[in-house]
Amino acid sequence: MSTTFEPRLSTSLMRAPLSSADAPSMADSLPSINFGFDDLRDRMAKFTVRFDNFIEQGRKRVLEERNQFRMNIVELQEDQRMKKKDIEILSSKASTHQQMLSKEAAETNEMKAAIASLTAQRDSHQATRESLKQQIAETQKEIDARLAAQRAYAQHVNSQSRFNIPELEFWNSTLSLTIEGAGLDDRIKFIYTHIDNRDWTKEAWFELDTSKREYEIPYCKPKLEKEKVERVVEKVNEGRGLQILLKDMRDLFKEAMSE
Repeated sequence: MSTTFEPRLSTSLMRAPLSSADAPSMADSLPSINFGFDDLRDRMAKFTVRFDNFIEQGRKRVLEERNQFRMNIVELQEDQRMKKKDIEILSSKASTHQQMLSKEAAETNEMKAAIASLTAQRDSHQATRESLKQQIAETQKEIDARLAAQRAYAQHVNSQSRFNIPELEFWNSTLSLTIEGAGLDDRIKFIYTHIDNRDWTKEAWFELDTSKREYEIPYCKPKLEKEKVERVVEKVNEGRGLQILLKDMRDLFKEAMSE
C-alpha cells in the first residue's frame, strides 16, 4: 500500500540545522515512500496485453470482415454474371419465341388464305357440278329422245326394207350394184360398175348416212355436183323410196363419167 506524502512533515524536516557536521543528511532523514511503480507496471503490462489482444482481435475481425466482404463481392459478381447470363438466355428464348409466334402467325394466315381459296374452289366446283348435272340430265333427255326417234326410224326402215329387198336384188342384178358397210354405224356404201363404157370394171360409189331422220350423202366418187346430189336426197327424204335414190345416183355417175 503506498504512503501518502505529507508536506508538513517534509517542511519540518527540511528546517533542521544544516550547520552541524554530525547531523544526519537530509536524504537519510526522509521517510521511505512507496509510489507503487511495480503495481503500476503490472497493471500497465496487463493493460498492454489486453490492448494488444484487443488490437489483435480487432485486426482479425477486420480481416475476417474484409475477407467476408470480398467473398460477398465475389458472390455478388458471380450472381450478377449468372443473372446476366440468365437474362441473355431468356432474351434469346424470348426472341426465338417471338420468331416462332411470327412464323406461326404467317403460317396461320397462309392456311386461312389456302382454306379460303379451297372453299372458293369447292363452291365453284359444286356450282359447276350442279350445272354439269343439269346439263347431263338435259343431254340424257335429248339422247333418250334421239334414241327413241332412231328406234322408231329403224323400225320404219326395217319394215320398209322387207318391201325393198326384191327391188334391191333387181337393182343388184340389172345395174351391177353392190351394197357394203361404210365402216361406221348407220353408214351404207353403194358401189356401181359397168357405168364407164371405156372400162366396165371402173367403180363409182357413194355413202348414205342414215343416222339422222333425213338421209345424207357425205361422200361420193367420182365427185358430183352438190346441188344435183341434194336434189336426189330431197326426193328420198320426201318418201319416194330408195329405188329413186339408186336410179338417180347411177344416172349422175354415168353423166359425170361420160363427160
